[in-house]
Amino acid sequence: MIEAQGLTGTWSWVLATGEQTWSPGLYDILGIAPGAVRPDYALLRELAHPDDRASLVEPAEILRTGVLGERVVRIVRRDGTMRALAIRGEVFHAPDGRPMGLVGVVLDVTDRERLGRAQRLKQRRRRALARQARIFTFTERVVPFVEYGPEFLEMTGLRREEICENWVVPAVPEEWPHWREQIPQLYAAGKPFTVTPTLRLAGGERVPFRMTLVPSRDAAGLIESWTMVMVPADTVAPRPEPDLGAGLEQGIQGRHLRAARALLDWSMTDLARASGLSFSTVRRLEENADGPAARSRQTAIATLRAAGISFSLIEGNAIALTRAD
Repeated sequence: MIEAQGLTGTWSWVLATGEQTWSPGLYDILGIAPGAVRPDYALLRELAHPDDRASLVEPAEILRTGVLGERVVRIVRRDGTMRALAIRGEVFHAPDGRPMGLVGVVLDVTDRERLGRAQRLKQRRRRALARQARIFTFTERVVPFVEYGPEFLEMTGLRREEICENWVVPAVPEEWPHWREQIPQLYAAGKPFTVTPTLRLAGGERVPFRMTLVPSRDAAGLIESWTMVMVPADTVAPRPEPDLGAGLEQGIQGRHLRAARALLDWSMTDLARASGLSFSTVRRLEENADGPAARSRQTAIATLRAAGISFSLIEGNAIALTRAD
């Protein structure tokens, strides 16, 4: 049943007779019709990506050492597609220590490897932005933020415990009363907002930063997390992370849609025609009758953006609209 899912296969090799067997699942993973080729460990090595082939022990080395080990290798199927396989085997020995046979299992871990590579690339990107441009992105379920990551702690010279004890400590002390009063109110409003505190850096430098915070909501409209993008105040913010962009769209209300239409000199009929939505749907959106995560709202916003309207946050939780001429 497991092999039928196309994610695993098994193999064996009797050294005394040279007989090797592959299960139907292994043939499937390798992209070969069952029985189309004779099972052969050497063929498995041949299918491995050239850069990974050396990590698979050669048959002669297995006979000499009796050790097989575990590896993750890429194999290139005969149709040109590539899969990442975790290959694990065990060698059985005679009482005098001579290797007698091998058995193994192969797991298709392509999706896991792709996800891992994507996560590593994302982490490297974030580290580069943090260390070279002082640009940070965080997503947390609990606010105010106290989990900033090692790059932020390195920049400010703070310890995590200090921030947990006093969440405004990254800012200069004279601003603490202001942010203690204002930021909880902005969180309570449940809308995207922007603030510009002055941060104290490890070397004594005082730098104004722009912090844009956007809530992400679940299907019921409840806030499940907040995403923050933090940049020096004189820096153009990078392209928003998916959570931030989605949260910003959830903060766009009916009055913003009406204002965007006014900038374009569009009627509700014009917006309905351009977006493919019905007139009644556009009217409900502008009356905030549909939820913030409604697909029709996303369609209307995308249509306005395509027509040249930009939505952005300014100080506090106000959303500004501009038209590209």
